[in-house]
Amino acid sequence: MYRVEVTGNPDSSFKVKSADYEFIIDLKGKGISPPDTFLASLAGCMGVYIRKYCEGSGLALGDFRITAEAEFCKDKPMGFKEINVSVDLKGAQLDERRKDAILEFIKNCPIHNTLKINPSIDVKII
Repeated sequence: MYRVEVTGNPDSSFKVKSADYEFIIDLKGKGISPPDTFLASLAGCMGVYIRKYCEGSGLALGDFRITAEAEFCKDKPMGFKEINVSVDLKGAQLDERRKDAILEFIKNCPIHNTLKINPSIDVKII
């Protein structure tokens, strides 16, 4: 099971703690914002899946960049209406068939799948 704990600090920041890592979320420049964290989760998960694909296929892939962009929709409820993800394989020599295979593979990362299935979210005050 995955678990994170977010602690609100007296200022505008929040300390996020996972099993073995901590970082700060903040809207006033002291850390990453919640929407950026959300997009980073998606892009990071896809990056893991790019590496998995390449390792499983015996492809040597060096550096690459994944950019995830979104804007909040203007209508209520506030949220991302569309998320655009671009993958820059930094000049890797791949034919179209291989690029399509990588795209299909990374669309099965757990974060992307979670967004596709629209999970229920249970929130309670304890």
